[in-house]
Amino acid sequence: MITNVTLLEVSEQIRTQKVTPTEVTEACLARIEQLNPTLNAFITVMAEEARAAAKTATQEIAAGNWRGPLHGVPIAFKDMYDTAGIKTTAAFEHFAHRVPPRDAVAVQKMKEAGAVIVGKTNLHTLAMGTTSTVSAAGPVHNPWNTDYIAGGSSGGSAAAVAAGMCFATIDTDAIGSTRLPAACCGVVGYKCTWGKLDNTGVLAGEQADPVVLQLATVGITARSAADVAVVADALGGADMAAQIAEPQPKLRVGVVTNFGGTEQVRTSFEHALQILRTLGYMYEDAEAPFTEQPDMAGMEAMRATANDRIFKDVDILVLPTLAAEVPTIAAAGTQNPQALSPQNTFFANYEALPAISVPVGLDAHGLPQGLQIVGRQGADATILTVAQAFLNKAPLIHPKEITKG
Repeated sequence: MITNVTLLEVSEQIRTQKVTPTEVTEACLARIEQLNPTLNAFITVMAEEARAAAKTATQEIAAGNWRGPLHGVPIAFKDMYDTAGIKTTAAFEHFAHRVPPRDAVAVQKMKEAGAVIVGKTNLHTLAMGTTSTVSAAGPVHNPWNTDYIAGGSSGGSAAAVAAGMCFATIDTDAIGSTRLPAACCGVVGYKCTWGKLDNTGVLAGEQADPVVLQLATVGITARSAADVAVVADALGGADMAAQIAEPQPKLRVGVVTNFGGTEQVRTSFEHALQILRTLGYMYEDAEAPFTEQPDMAGMEAMRATANDRIFKDVDILVLPTLAAEVPTIAAAGTQNPQALSPQNTFFANYEALPAISVPVGLDAHGLPQGLQIVGRQGADATILTVAQAFLNKAPLIHPKEITKG
């Protein structure tokens, strides 16, 4: 099924005109029509706009004017990014009729790359939670089992990519908001080094907590690290797709020992380490700089020393993305915005580090788990390279069908 392949795979089929952007877009819109009533992954479906963009892309490519790997590929945006003339609500009831006058920078860049935007994805209200059970549009459901959460705050994005509704999404990540749902839904979720990619136009003109602004980065959800690199490059990532294809020198991998995790999480992590150890890197135990009460006033000073302090003896850190199994929607409830713990992810935001989550199989309930790879500030291409090398050894997983109970 065309909606289950990676972004780069469908891109090559489009480039060689084995399929047209119109055909691929119609397939994604059909998946959205079929599954969104169950998963609630989208707040706004931009079917008319998507069909028009796909028609233009089809004509351009047929005329020999292929713009690059995103040309004609259906993607979506977390409903935090402003879209001119299309409502941007942040899943917040008071923004239900908010229609921005101009596109966010990321939206502009995706349009310039020729991508087809199929809609705006659901999320935890105002991106202020990890479960996506709280939303003016209703909770997001996990495509592996709809009784379970999709994670948050970018829950709709992870569900949409996992269920074949689009090939990638552009998200935000302030405490783990891209990586946590990616782990819950069995896809790849990346946050960039703080400030590497431009997030201008996220709820432009609205009041925001300055601390959140200091933590939040652009996130990307896709089905492979190579897909992520292509999207990141279009957003200004500086040729990361080319870098991850190059041979990687011997890396020193720090295996984090002080993470929080249940027995199931630790079992999944050991499985991931078995795969990692086949890649020929050097491994040693390490500790991540976790803290329960981070000094937000001193964050900039900590960031200034992060590379030397954290990566003195290693090049990257690896650890579980989640601290426990994926909870049910009923168990997560609506009262605890962090019912899915960000204890293994937040430090990367605090220290301004790039991080990515990749799937490592299923837990005892048949829900995905994730491996997190964290690198030095600016070493985004390195973590993407390791992530793709890992995925090449551990094939991507997809929900066989949308299930309940």
